[in-house]
Amino acid sequence: KTALKLTHIAEPLPSWVAETDHRILGLWARDCAVRVLPLFEAAFPADLRPGAALQALQAWLDSGEFQMAVIRKASLDAHEAARDVGADSPARSAARAAGQAAAAAHVPRHSLGAAQYALQAVFRASEPASAAGSVALEQQWQLRHLAGLRRQSPPDR
Repeated sequence: KTALKLTHIAEPLPSWVAETDHRILGLWARDCAVRVLPLFEAAFPADLRPGAALQALQAWLDSGEFQMAVIRKASLDAHEAARDVGADSPARSAARAAGQAAAAAHVPRHSLGAAQYALQAVFRASEPASAAGSVALEQQWQLRHLAGLRRQSPPDR
């Protein structure tokens, strides 16, 4: 496959992340990771760690409270699942997206990592001829989705 430049963060994401409510970023990170989680689950159905990371994030989204030890363990467990995959693959990137999403409960900027790893998972899951287009479509969805979440967010939160 031709390498795509997935390390570049599309505008206006950096400024939106700086200006967006923490919970909204957690929702967005969750949604980005959930879209690619099936790529991990299909390859490793018995490994529940990435899904558990998203459940830990959801618990924070539901309650507004979390224990740092729980979020940290959930995130690190998802990243360990990614390492256990071995070679770079859609499953590995999907597990990393889940780990970054969980970490967004503590540090909002991790939401960008969830989005970027989700793009990487889409790229790795795509046929070479359609990879760039698949990534572009996913990136467009990410931008539209965050814009919509930002519109729904109460002002001055």
